Amino acid sequence: MLWGFAGLAGLVAASGPAAAGDFWGEGLPDQPTDFLFGYGTLISEPSRTSTSRRQVVAVPARVSAQFGLVRAFVARGGARSGAGFTAMGLRHRREGEEPSSINGVVFPVRDAEEMAAFDRREGGYRRVEVDPALVEAVGWQGLPRSGRVWIYVPKGIDMNREAGAPDDLVLPDAAFPLVQSYIDVVLQGALAEGGAFARELIETTFDWSPFWLDDRPTPRRPWAETEQAGAIDRLLASTEPAASQFRKRLYPELYAARHLMDAAAPR
Repeated sequence: MLWGFAGLAGLVAASGPAAAGDFWGEGLPDQPTDFLFGYGTLISEPSRTSTSRRQVVAVPARVSAQFGLVRAFVARGGARSGAGFTAMGLRHRREGEEPSSINGVVFPVRDAEEMAAFDRREGGYRRVEVDPALVEAVGWQGLPRSGRVWIYVPKGIDMNREAGAPDDLVLPDAAFPLVQSYIDVVLQGALAEGGAFARELIETTFDWSPFWLDDRPTPRRPWAETEQAGAIDRLLASTEPAASQFRKRLYPELYAARHLMDAAAPR
């Protein structure tokens, strides 16, 4: 038995030290090469997951004002029913408007199939590439060192149009108002990154409108069904440019009486 241990020790000694390697600077294989910048409901992790069917971790980030577009309520949804809502999109600055950065999140897209799922979700938009030099991280997480960053813009946007020239887009109106349920999803996602991030989002969003429908499931008791309803309302009530329009938000029955019935009345 003693000879056996001695022989084994000799074999180990003869084999020398274990091989080692220096992997510094090497990335892991099969990493994503395409990333999306979300600036509306895509900021919300549950909303992203509903499309990707997997948990997608995102990095809070910001697109520079040099990109040339601003976030605004200019994208229509639900148009097939003849009435719908106005969502966030991007547009060129109008004459007299100051440049604005756009905060949001950057997240990886696994493959072409997953990208196609996001493209279908954003059917009223088209995907355009953003120069990575115009994207900065705003938290402790870093941005990818390689790959392409994409952002969705409404289909009425001509990316070659100069600032000050009108886009082929429409603003909220009685039939296509701002709806609180949509705004809640956006701001729940933003609040997950902190109050300052959510406030920045409101401050850098244009075209808040007096056509604002409080369509929460229980609008008179919003906390019963809508997580963070109180925090969201306090932010909207105290942050311009939303605050002046937030005061005009109406429950469904009052909204119908003031806007829809007025619009249908004979002239």
